[in-house]
Amino acid sequence: MRNLKRISNKHLGELLIERGVVTREQVEMAIAYQKEKGGLVGEVLVELGYASEENIAQALTCQYGFPYLPLENYEIAPEAVGSVPEDVCHKFCLVPVDKIGKSLTLAMSNPLNVNAVEDVEMLTGCSVQVFVSTGKSIKTAIEKYYKK
Repeated sequence: MRNLKRISNKHLGELLIERGVVTREQVEMAIAYQKEKGGLVGEVLVELGYASEENIAQALTCQYGFPYLPLENYEIAPEAVGSVPEDVCHKFCLVPVDKIGKSLTLAMSNPLNVNAVEDVEMLTGCSVQVFVSTGKSIKTAIEKYYKK
C-alpha cells in the first residue's frame, strides 16, 4: 500500500483558515457536522457552502504536494480515456488525462484514495501519477470523453 507523505503538518481546516477561505467557526461547524453525518471535512465544507471545490483541491496541493490540474481547458488524450473504464471513473471520481507507455496520469477529486490508485494500477498495468482536480471538473470531463 502507498504511503502518502504530507508536506505540511497542518490540517486542511488550518490551511483554509490561513488562506482566508473559511473561519475557525466554520471549520468547527463542519467538524461537528462530519462527526454526526460522516464524510470528508473538505466535502462537508463545500456542502455547507463555506468553501468551493477548487479551494479544497488547492489546499490539498499544499498539504500533500499533489499538483493541481484544472480540466476545463485541458485536452485529454484518447489513449488515456481508453485505458480506464467509465464505471471506474464514476466510482472513484477520477479521469485519466495522459498515458505514455506504462505511465498513466489521473486527475482525482480525492487524491488520498489509495485504493482507487491501486485498483487503476492493477486494472491498467500502469504506474499512476496523481493530480488533483475538482469533482465537478472530473464529472464534466467524464461526460465529455466517455460519450456513448
